[in-house]
Amino acid sequence: QSLVFVCSHCGREFGIRIGASQLRNTQKNKVPEKQYDTNNYGEIVVIENVFHYKQILPLILGDNVIGRYMKGSGINCAIETNDPSIDITHCVINVSRDKHGKLKYILHDGPSYTGTFVNNEILTNRERRVMENNSLFTIGATSIILHTKEE
Repeated sequence: QSLVFVCSHCGREFGIRIGASQLRNTQKNKVPEKQYDTNNYGEIVVIENVFHYKQILPLILGDNVIGRYMKGSGINCAIETNDPSIDITHCVINVSRDKHGKLKYILHDGPSYTGTFVNNEILTNRERRVMENNSLFTIGATSIILHTKEE
C-alpha cells in the first residue's frame, strides 16, 4: 500500500509506502505482539533508524543468533535491515537458567566485522557480557534494547 501526496504549490506528486514487508508479516503471524506462548523468555526491540523500522523479536531458551535477515540463513533473530554494517550472524544472546532456576542473559559477539558494543564499549573476541532488563547494545548502526522476562 502507498499514499500519494500532491504539492499544492508546484503540483508534483510524491508517495510513501505503507505497510510491512513479508518478513515482518511472517513474524507477526508466528508470534502475536506481546502475546507469546507460555515459554516467553523475553524479547529484543530494534530501535528504528534510517536503515529499518522498529522490530520486536522474541527470544528462546538457548542461543538467539542476531543478524541481518537473509533468506535461508537459518538465524532465529533476523533483523530486516539495509544496514551494511550488520553481519548475517552478528552476535548471540544465550538465554539459560542459573543454579537457582532464574533466567540469565549472556551476550557475545558473532564474531562480526564491526563488533558488538555494550555501553559504548566493544566486546572483545571471547568476552561474554551478562545483560540485565532494559540493557542497550549496538550492532553496526543499529541499537537494540533487551527486555527480559519478568519472573
